[in-house]
Amino acid sequence: MKYKAILFDMDGTLLDTLADMVSAVNHILSVHGWPLRTTEEVRTFVGNGARRLMERALPPTVTGEDFETVLTEYRDWYQAHNCVDTAPYAGIPAVLAALDAAGIKTAVVSNKPDATTKTLAARFFPGLPAFGQRDDVPPKPSPDLVFRALDTLGVAAADAIYVGDSEVDVATARNAGLPLAAVSWGFRGRQALAEAGAAVIVDTAAELLEVLR
Repeated sequence: MKYKAILFDMDGTLLDTLADMVSAVNHILSVHGWPLRTTEEVRTFVGNGARRLMERALPPTVTGEDFETVLTEYRDWYQAHNCVDTAPYAGIPAVLAALDAAGIKTAVVSNKPDATTKTLAARFFPGLPAFGQRDDVPPKPSPDLVFRALDTLGVAAADAIYVGDSEVDVATARNAGLPLAAVSWGFRGRQALAEAGAAVIVDTAAELLEVLR
């Protein structure tokens, strides 16, 4: 194997979480009587964490303390309803199993709230270390979470690669000094990834495993 550690984004990379996020966003909007959002709208909103998601989804008149209250409502609802339709993408469990068998360290680095990131990782990938967004750590594309994960794994950046599905992940890998393997099956697609500067883009889990070997 080329690498000692492989860090994965979660949404759109390991797990198809879009339907549950759309449901959570629209639940909050419905409760408050605000216009609902389409799946394609929410697809473009995600990638920068729950705060940015709700900033994009809510009416612009929702600000200050009102926004913070609604953001908490969203986080609480999603944390309680994040496994309704969420599932791993095809071939991902096999990729993780192959890496584990080869002795390669792996972890999730996500802009999802830390509690939700850990909940989903434990549910679908038991034993996989997970690092989500916290108030004391800047979100991606800051490299801070990447460095924290590598430090926990005991692996230098020179021996690691990042895997993600969005322009945020392209920038995160660049900021951390890591190579990137971008996946086209997530929330952005091949064209957006290429435009963001991704040099390596794969279309299937089998292709991803070949890149990582």
